[in-house]
Amino acid sequence: MAADTATAVSAQIGATEAPAAPAAPNVREKYNAEREKRIREDGEKQFIFLAEAQSDRIRKLLEDPWVEPGTPMNIPVSDGGHTKFLIVGTGYGGIMYAVKLIQAGFNVDDIVFVDPAGGFGGTWYWNRYPGLMCDVESYIYMPFLEEMGYMPKRKYAGGEELRTYIESICRKYDLYKRAMFQSAVKRMVWNEETNEWSLDIALKPKGGEVSSLKLRSDYVFIATGVLHNSKLPDLPGVDTFKGDVFHTSRWRYDITGGTSADPQLTALKGKKVGIVGTGATAVQVVPELAKWADQLMIFQRTPSAVDVRDNRDTDPIEWKTKIATKPGWQRERNDNFNAFMNNHAQKPEVNMVDDGWTRAPAYSALIGGPYEDFTADKMQSHVDMLYDIDNPRQDRVRKRAEEIVQDKQTAESLQAWYPTWCKRPCFHDDYLKTFNLPNVKLIDTKGKGLDGVKPEGIVFDGKLYDLDVLVWSTGFQATGSPAASAYIDVTGRHGKSFEHEFKNNYSTLHGVCTRDFPNLFWPGARQSGVTANFSFMLDISTGLVAYMIAEAARRVGPGHKAIIEPTAEAQEAWTQRCMARGAMFAAIGGCTPSYLNGEAAGTRMTSEEMMKAARGSVWGHGITSYIEYLDAWKASGKMEGIEVTSA
Repeated sequence: MAADTATAVSAQIGATEAPAAPAAPNVREKYNAEREKRIREDGEKQFIFLAEAQSDRIRKLLEDPWVEPGTPMNIPVSDGGHTKFLIVGTGYGGIMYAVKLIQAGFNVDDIVFVDPAGGFGGTWYWNRYPGLMCDVESYIYMPFLEEMGYMPKRKYAGGEELRTYIESICRKYDLYKRAMFQSAVKRMVWNEETNEWSLDIALKPKGGEVSSLKLRSDYVFIATGVLHNSKLPDLPGVDTFKGDVFHTSRWRYDITGGTSADPQLTALKGKKVGIVGTGATAVQVVPELAKWADQLMIFQRTPSAVDVRDNRDTDPIEWKTKIATKPGWQRERNDNFNAFMNNHAQKPEVNMVDDGWTRAPAYSALIGGPYEDFTADKMQSHVDMLYDIDNPRQDRVRKRAEEIVQDKQTAESLQAWYPTWCKRPCFHDDYLKTFNLPNVKLIDTKGKGLDGVKPEGIVFDGKLYDLDVLVWSTGFQATGSPAASAYIDVTGRHGKSFEHEFKNNYSTLHGVCTRDFPNLFWPGARQSGVTANFSFMLDISTGLVAYMIAEAARRVGPGHKAIIEPTAEAQEAWTQRCMARGAMFAAIGGCTPSYLNGEAAGTRMTSEEMMKAARGSVWGHGITSYIEYLDAWKASGKMEGIEVTSA
C-alpha cells in the first residue's frame, strides 16, 4: 500500500493515535515508546529525492547502469504523430495493460510505451542488487504463467528470473517494437477539440543530447509503480563522500565486482563497506556484502521484522500434480492467498501458499478484510482483536532474533517493536545469521538517524566510521499522485490540474479513473482493493480497464472514438463507500514512521487535511470483496457510472 493510501485511511478516523489495546500492555507501551523516538516534524522533508536533488553528485546516482552510452533509441511514432494507446511505464503494470488490451482484441501496433529505463521490467529492470528476490510466492506473483506455460525455478523467484521472464512475455506479444525507452512524458493536456491527449515527451539517450517529441494519444495509462523514486536522508555533507558510492536501486557492479547474473563481489575484498538502511532491500543485500567485504558496517534506524523465508526449488512433479493442475489455477491460488491475508472468517481448508504472509492475518489492519459485523462503535474491540492475533507472531519473530544472533545487544537491536502491519514484513534465512560473522558490525542509531557524512565516511553520535564504499539502501518516495510520482504535469478538461484534484478532492470510480480526465487510467491503489501481492492487484485493475475500453468501443461502433469518464455522482458515491469503512483502519494510527504512512504524516495534519486525505481510503472489505463487486458490475453489462460518448 502506498504512503498516501495508508495516510488516508489513518486520517479517516480523525486521529493520529490508535486506541490503546488492553492485550499485552507492556508490548503496546514499548511500541509507543519506539514510535515516539522516530517521529520528526520534518516528515518526508528529511529526505532528498534523487530526481529533485540540486547536487550533481546525487543526481548522478540515478544514472542507468544497465544501458550503454550511445544505445540507439526506438521511436515508433514520429514527432507530432498519433497513437491509440500510450502507456507510461514498462514494468509489470504497463506490460499488463498492453497484454490485456491485446487479449481484448486491440492491435499491438496501436500501443506506444514511454519509460526512462533502457528495457522492460520496471522494478526488476532497475533493481539488480545481489540477493534480490521477490517476497511473494512466484506461483502467484509472476503474471500469465498459464498463458506462457512457464514453471518458476523456485518458490520465491530471484530478480534475474523475474526480469528475463517479463522480457519473454514482451517478446511473445511483440511489445519491443512499440517501446520508446530512455524517454519520459513531461506534460499532457486534454484537447477538447480533437478529444485526445497532447503529450510532450523528453528523449534522454544515455551519453546523448536531450531532445523533445510531441505525440497525440486517444488513451493514456500511467503505470510507473509505487516504489521507484529513490531517496537519501538529507544529511550534512551527504554528497561529500570521496569513496565509491551508489544507491541499491542502481547497483554498481563496476564498483563491487560481479554481475547481476553472477554476483561475485570480488572487488570488495580488503575494503571497508558501509550500508545505510535495514529495510526490505538491505535484508537481502547484507548477507551478500558480508561474503566479500573485509569489514561491513550496517547503519540502522529501525529494524525490520525478519521471519523465515524457507525458499526452495520448484518440484516439477508437485508443479504438475498439486499446483498447475487445471485452467484458472493461478487465480484460484491468489484467491486462496487473499482469504488468509484478509483474515476471512471462513478460510479454505487448504492453505495453498502456506508461508509467512498467510500466517500474518493481522496484516489485514493495513489492507482490509471482510469483518462484516464491523461498525464505527466497535473500533476499540476491532483494534484489540488485531493486536491479540498479532502479538504471538511478532513475539515469535523477536525471539527468532534472540535465538539466532549470538551477541545479546545486537540481537536486541534487531528486534522489531511495532505491529506486523506497520512495515512490510521481511523474510530471509541468512540475514540474522550474518550478524554472527566477525567482519560484520551493526551501528544502531536507535531511531535517531545519522549525524552526517564526511569525505572519509559516516558520522554517528560524534564518531567517524571510515569507509571505502558507501551503499545507500534508504528506499523510495511513496507519496504523490500517479502523475506527480512520474513527474508528469497533467491538465484535463476546463484546465483542471490532476495534482490539484488529487490533493483536494480525490474521487474515482473503482480506483482507476476520474471525471474531467477522459481516457486516463491508472492502477489504484487508492479507492481499490489491495493485497500484499502487487502483481495480482495490477492483474485485476488492468483487466478492469481493458474491459471498459473494449465495451466502450463496442458501444460507439467501428470508425468512432470512445470517450470514457465516470459521472460525478458515481465517483462521489464510490468515494463515500470507501470512506465509510475508514474507522476499521484505526490501528494504523499508532504506527512507527515509515514510507507506508508518509513518515507518520497524520501527526502533522490539520482537520481539513485529514478529511482530504481520507478520500483516498482503500476498499475496506478486502480485495476479494472488491473483485466480487467488479465481477457483478461487469456482468450487468450496464457500465453503471461510466459515461461513454462518441467522437
